[in-house]
Amino acid sequence: MPTPPHNRRTLVSLFLATLALAMTVGLLLPSARLEAQSPTATPTDPLWLAFSSIRRAIEVEEKVDLRFVQKWEFYQDDWSMANPNHPQRAGGIDSCVSTVIITEARPIFFGWTFVITALNGKVYTGRVAFNLRDLAVCDIAGASGAPVAAPPPAAGAPVAGLPTPVAGAAATGRFELGGHVDGLPQWAVDGMKQAGMTWVKKQIRMENGLGAAQALISDAKSKGFKILLGIVGNRDSIGANPSGYYQQYASFVAEVARAGADAIEVWNEPNIDREWPANLINGAEYTKMLAAAYNAIKSANPNVLVISGAPAPTGFFGAAGCGSGGCNDDAFMQQMARAGAAQFMDCVGLHYNEGIISPSANSGDPRDNYPTRYFNGMNARAKAAFPNKPLCYTELGYLSGEGMGAPIPSGFAWANGVTVAQQAAWLAEAASIAAQRGDIRLMIVWNVNFTRWDSDPMGGYAIFRPGGACPACATLGTVMRR
Repeated sequence: MPTPPHNRRTLVSLFLATLALAMTVGLLLPSARLEAQSPTATPTDPLWLAFSSIRRAIEVEEKVDLRFVQKWEFYQDDWSMANPNHPQRAGGIDSCVSTVIITEARPIFFGWTFVITALNGKVYTGRVAFNLRDLAVCDIAGASGAPVAAPPPAAGAPVAGLPTPVAGAAATGRFELGGHVDGLPQWAVDGMKQAGMTWVKKQIRMENGLGAAQALISDAKSKGFKILLGIVGNRDSIGANPSGYYQQYASFVAEVARAGADAIEVWNEPNIDREWPANLINGAEYTKMLAAAYNAIKSANPNVLVISGAPAPTGFFGAAGCGSGGCNDDAFMQQMARAGAAQFMDCVGLHYNEGIISPSANSGDPRDNYPTRYFNGMNARAKAAFPNKPLCYTELGYLSGEGMGAPIPSGFAWANGVTVAQQAAWLAEAASIAAQRGDIRLMIVWNVNFTRWDSDPMGGYAIFRPGGACPACATLGTVMRR
């Protein structure tokens, strides 16, 4: 129903649609604390659009000039709980606005909270939903009370308990495309080259030994590809002796670097207990392994691209960020950043494999508007923690059950209705966005030619479909030839 004219929300919403995209980048005077967290000042960055919109809304509502500020902070927030500070204990995005009555509070529960400190020291707070359309200027304390993440250490600063980073960088260069393969038969090689792929990815276990890595490296290079090896090991061995196992792992990845790998991803999804000991899941703990591996790899071959282990995208652990069995990916990356992980990676590893709408969309997912549903949402989560690091998608795929001969497993029913044509179009669109952004170094398509179709429906992600057709090879090739 229409919002009463006196409501703060009315004034705010009038400005969003017209100003968010047209907002020119104002000049900021960030403190050292926030300089490390400020999002990229670009009109294609959802986080920057959100900040620009709420800044302008606050300026209009409070009649203040915020072109110059001391600092601004943000965090991803959950407004699903009733706010005890609100006169009617409202929940949702409007629960920090005293003039909104409970029946008018919008049922929008996830987004960013921004805290802006003006030059005179006055602090203003506002909220922006992940859809970038809904926002609220706050005049009372919010329900979540979520803390602003502490800043990561400055580059080159010593971090307690971590070694000094070894020199070497390999993240420079233009955007490149690759695919995660289940072997490299000639028909797969031909399709990948049609798609413009220059990388292959394989995941191996330490227990398989150096010989397995050498065979994969030789096979990929003989067929004209660079190779990314995602290297994992024994979760239980970490729990038994963490520091000892980190050194064993570091020694192994150094051997792989010497053997000719072009890139190494340090572990896989270390934010969940399927991959990491439950009692040790914390970004700071993982950073100990990352630091040991990075230094060993760079000492062996400084040209190897070191990618942090991509966390599993999830909001399962709620507003707390972490709980029994793991951490949300954004919370985990913030923990890594505070621990100094930026000094021990060339590229931030990411996964995106739950999309069911266009990668250019920032809203409209029928499940909800949680940011892991969206390609741009995943970019924003990583840049919030590591604003100055390039991104490397070591898995990016769309699940389609079309032509698989059996229904999509119940655990993946959210992908019902995604067609092979959409899969092909969305992969190409994601590659196009990634290439244009300028801060995405690598995109590995999950996957090229897996066939498994059971409780883990890998074959539904494959760009080579049953019968051998590869529609995505053509759409990706069109993008990569531009």
